[in-house]
Amino acid sequence: MTHSQNTLSDMNDRTREVFRRVVEGYLQNGDPVGSRTLTRAMSQPLSAATIRNVMQDLEFLGLLNSPHISAGRVPTELGLRLFVDGLLEVGDVGADDRQKMESAVEEDSDIPTMLDHISATLSGLTRGASVVLAPKQESVVRQIEFISLAPERALVVLVFANGQVENRVFTPPVGLTASAMREAANFLNALASGRTLSELRGAVERQIAQNRREIDQLAQGLVKAGLAMWENSGEASERLIVRGRANLIDDQVDSAQDIDRIRELFDDLERKRDIADFLSLTEKGEGVRIFIGSENKLFSLSGSTLVVSPYMNSDSKIIGAIGVIGPTRLNYGRIVPIVDYTAQLVSRLLSGR
Repeated sequence: MTHSQNTLSDMNDRTREVFRRVVEGYLQNGDPVGSRTLTRAMSQPLSAATIRNVMQDLEFLGLLNSPHISAGRVPTELGLRLFVDGLLEVGDVGADDRQKMESAVEEDSDIPTMLDHISATLSGLTRGASVVLAPKQESVVRQIEFISLAPERALVVLVFANGQVENRVFTPPVGLTASAMREAANFLNALASGRTLSELRGAVERQIAQNRREIDQLAQGLVKAGLAMWENSGEASERLIVRGRANLIDDQVDSAQDIDRIRELFDDLERKRDIADFLSLTEKGEGVRIFIGSENKLFSLSGSTLVVSPYMNSDSKIIGAIGVIGPTRLNYGRIVPIVDYTAQLVSRLLSGR
C-alpha cells in the first residue's frame, strides 16, 4: 500500500469527501473553495463551521493551503499527488478526441513528420505544451559528453555513427563532480568504438566482473593466512579488512604488495561501478508518470505538471515518450487518458512498420 493510500485510508468518509470536493472545485475553476460552497455540494448536510474544521485538519496534514486569511482552500502539491494517486477518476478518451488524434497520422509519413503532427494535435486538444521524445537511437555510439546543468540536472550528448545527435536530461548521482563526469566520458569513449549504448553498458559490466575476479584471486591467500577478512562480502560496499598490516615483515613482502594491488583494484572497481550506474541513468525510459510541481525538476519553478506516457516498438521496448505540460490545475481526468491513448496509437503505428 502506498503512502497516499495509507493517508486516504486514515480519513473518515466526511474528511475524504471534503478533500475530494475541494480539489475537484479547484481543478474546475482555479479558485479557492470555501466552506459555504461545500455546504451546498456535500452528499450529507454539514454546517460551514464543521467543514471549516475539517479543512483546517487537512491543512495541518499539508494537503490544503489557504492563499489568503479569509479565503477558501486550494490543494497543495502533496494534496494533488494524493488526489491523483487515490481519488482521480479517469474516463475513456472521447470519440471526438480519438478521431482527431487518428486523423493527425498519415500512414505513409515518415516518423519525424508523424510525431510532429501528433505533437501539434495533442497540444491543441489539451491546451497545453506537448512534449515528444523521439525514438531512442540503437546505432553505434561515436562520442559521449556529460554536461552539468544544475546540482540535480545533467545533460548527456550522444553522437552516433550515423550522424544523429541526441540530448537527454537526467538526474545524476548526488555529489557527482564535473571532473568525475569528464572521467566517465573519457572512460566510455575509449570503450564506445563499434558499440551501441546498450552494448557499451555490457562492456562496462564485463570490466567490473573482471576486476572482481582479480580481487578474489589476490585476496584468497590473504584470507586463508589470517591476514585479512571480508566485510559485506559480495555487496557493492564490500571491503577487505587487513589485520596487523604493520607486522607484515620481509618474508611476507608478497602479501604487502598484494594488499596494495587489491586497493588499486578496489578503487578501479568502485569507479567502474559508478560509471555503470551513471550510464544506466542516461538509458532509462520512464513508465507512465504524472509529475506535479516540484516533483518535476525541469519545470519546478513554473508550478506546472507533466503528464507523460512511453511508447514502444514491436518488441515491446520503450523507445520514446509523449507528454503534455500544463498548470498544476490540469484536467487530469481528461488529459491522462488522451496522453495514454496517443502513446498507444504511436506504439501501434511503429510496430506495424
